[in-house]
Amino acid sequence: MTHRSYLALAIPLIISTLTTPLLGAVDTAVVGQLPDPAYIGAVAIGAIIYNTMYWLFGFLRVSTSGFAAQAQGANDDTQGILALTRPFVIAAVVGISMILLQRPIEDISFTLIHPEPEVRALASDYFNIRIWGAPFTLMNYVILGWLMGMSRIKVSLMLQVCMNLLNIVLDLLFVYVFAWGVSGVAFATLLSEVTAFLLGILCIWRASPFVIKVPPLKELVEIASLKQMMSVNRDLFIRTLCLLTVFNLFTAKGASFGTEVLAANAVLIQIHYIMAYFFDGFANASSIMVGKAIGSRNEQLFKKVLTFSWQWGIISSVFLSCIYYLGKDYFILLFTRIPSVIDLINNYNIWITLYPLIASFGLILYGVFTGATKGVPIRNSMILALTVYLIAQFTLVPHYNNHGLWAAFLVFSLGRSVFLAIFIPKLTRTLFPQDSIEYVKAKSI
Repeated sequence: MTHRSYLALAIPLIISTLTTPLLGAVDTAVVGQLPDPAYIGAVAIGAIIYNTMYWLFGFLRVSTSGFAAQAQGANDDTQGILALTRPFVIAAVVGISMILLQRPIEDISFTLIHPEPEVRALASDYFNIRIWGAPFTLMNYVILGWLMGMSRIKVSLMLQVCMNLLNIVLDLLFVYVFAWGVSGVAFATLLSEVTAFLLGILCIWRASPFVIKVPPLKELVEIASLKQMMSVNRDLFIRTLCLLTVFNLFTAKGASFGTEVLAANAVLIQIHYIMAYFFDGFANASSIMVGKAIGSRNEQLFKKVLTFSWQWGIISSVFLSCIYYLGKDYFILLFTRIPSVIDLINNYNIWITLYPLIASFGLILYGVFTGATKGVPIRNSMILALTVYLIAQFTLVPHYNNHGLWAAFLVFSLGRSVFLAIFIPKLTRTLFPQDSIEYVKAKSI
């Protein structure tokens, strides 16, 4: 494995993963051109509700990718199919449950965030439309995770690009032509998610290295494998719960500073998502290669992936910070042209400029652990980072207001990097014990 082969895998994955935050970014940018900041605030509130619901089950993509990569590394057709079908059933059941529970979910969400009345009314319209896409969104997670784990990167890229291009076209049509406002944005996202699901099923059918068939019920519910999958998913679920606690606290506190601050934070958070998903492309590349290294018991490959993860974390973080610093005025205008909101964004720009330098390692190393399907270090590091965030928010916000809120968020991001890096030596010893046969063979090469 060389830098060139690593980048050949990482670059398509970066493009692919960047399409995910573009759904929210396009929604924010389209309504940001409307004259009232309440539109931006409504989409921000609606997005945080759906991020909360969907990210809680983001493990469906992450763990599916890890198990699929290991099955491919071991050339195990049966496990490759089971890596798809097991989480697919879970995704369908959870998504339908969300639709059935939409009323209590909406009531609890607005009670916790407590937006201003005008923002709440618009956000409610957004929520009530997008909820019907829940099963399709979660099943899309499984489809993308499996395609990535099977190294069908170009197929997954095509699928996500199609979804986002459709979302952009429908956003513009529904908002600027039909004048549907926030509801138009929600309908555009819903139709894009359903279309992506249908295309995803077709992609799996055509791109699978295995003969796709429903596995016997005995294999589908095999206790040992289910226990391993649920153990990893449980830890990733807790990790995501911690992450969403941070974002919900951040959004709720930002909303308490008024609609314009909420709108400014919403734009900056969308820029942050784009940066984070840029790193997620490297994380996915590391996850796939680590999965293959473990499946084939190749210690040298594992160590190379670790090295490349660190090196490209440094390079990419400096690159992103410089790009944003030099082009921030242009990027902001893509999201909004409301003068008061732009002034506030410029006031808090420094925090987003620093974000890549602080967060990159935690985001990329996350892929190493998911590829190894080791969820405990991910869970524990996130719990520690959440603890640090809570201390920072309650300490800094009373004195520095929204600046204190952003400072607390960067403290959290730093904690994610530091606490996860601490677990790397133990992970290496666990996967490749020094007295193992594989270790001796690797050393002799």
